[in-house]
Amino acid sequence: MTNSFIKRDITPVMLEMHRYFPVITMTGPRQSGKTTLLRKVFDKLPYYSLENLDIRRFAMNDPAGFLSRHPEGMVLDEVQRTPDLLSYIQGMVDENPEKRFVLSGSSQFSVIRQITQSLAGRTGMLELMPLSYNEVKKQADEKTLDEVMLHGFFPALYAGKNRYDLLYPSYVKTYLERDVRDVLQVKDMMQFQTFLRLCAARIGSLFNASELSGEVGVSANTVKSWLSVLQASYIIKLLPPFHENMRKRLTKTPKLYFCDTGLACYLLGIETEQQLTRDKMRGHLFENFIVMEALKNRYNRGKESNLFFYRDSNGVEVDLLFKNGSDYSAIEIKSSQTYHPDFETGIRSLNTLLKGRLTDKAILYAGDFENDTAEIKLFNYKNMYRLF
Repeated sequence: MTNSFIKRDITPVMLEMHRYFPVITMTGPRQSGKTTLLRKVFDKLPYYSLENLDIRRFAMNDPAGFLSRHPEGMVLDEVQRTPDLLSYIQGMVDENPEKRFVLSGSSQFSVIRQITQSLAGRTGMLELMPLSYNEVKKQADEKTLDEVMLHGFFPALYAGKNRYDLLYPSYVKTYLERDVRDVLQVKDMMQFQTFLRLCAARIGSLFNASELSGEVGVSANTVKSWLSVLQASYIIKLLPPFHENMRKRLTKTPKLYFCDTGLACYLLGIETEQQLTRDKMRGHLFENFIVMEALKNRYNRGKESNLFFYRDSNGVEVDLLFKNGSDYSAIEIKSSQTYHPDFETGIRSLNTLLKGRLTDKAILYAGDFENDTAEIKLFNYKNMYRLF
């Protein structure tokens, strides 16, 4: 365990954007390290948190006065609390392009909507997820796979500032329920908690709003509304299906994942490594872990998701596809420690379908034997970043 600052992979692209955009906007889940990172990287700019009631009151009562306090600009944290500031920021950077604002927010829905209206073309957009395996590889490599998935990747855990068994219950109570209550005015929190746990039990599965609504006892529209907020709060991520105009019938339904496996384990009632080793969801959680690492890698390079999965009407599936122009890379994800030729079935089927456009093909699994010379490469999960 270490208390030192953890270097974030997103830093180079953030500094590059800072050269070209008068405003940088960073969104991401609560506790993903946005404040720590921005204060460290932009330590020459004054920092204000709009969670602070006094600062927020000042900003709302006199926005022009507040924003003019520092000629060089400022870092504004939790900007979703005062969305009206954005139009004032627009006017200031138009008047003085050298002025720099760095904004962060934990709720994508309110921030993004306001920014697309007020700061279009003036801001670089970044998303900071919890730590990637790559950012804490030395520490993570020393853990067992089950320990990695159970603990998750929130920075406080790797900085020695919290424990996973304390962090996640508090996270759900303090942030998640509060954010949801603020946005949706959910009257029955028990119902919403049931919905959350049922989502966790569907990791790696096709998302079916009607099926969930029946189990929770709310309408399908309510389920969709709740899900949209969980996506915007960076709790859940829907992975879209691969879809091209071709004769083969392909699924059009996205698959559901959680942005952090530690939070998912908590919602599934998994409290120890021993429990996780035997749990029926272990394979799904491993898939979740790899899919999120691929997504973090994209976001940390300032890129959009560009990730898909493949599934046809016969149930032939490939867990993860990356789009590279008109070509694709394919990864099959298996939690097994032993390789089996059947792991290659989906990739070989897709390779035939795409007629040479599947340029990279690999299997990521939990075993030690690796082969990077075969047509379909085989890697241990610790080396996943060789594929991303």
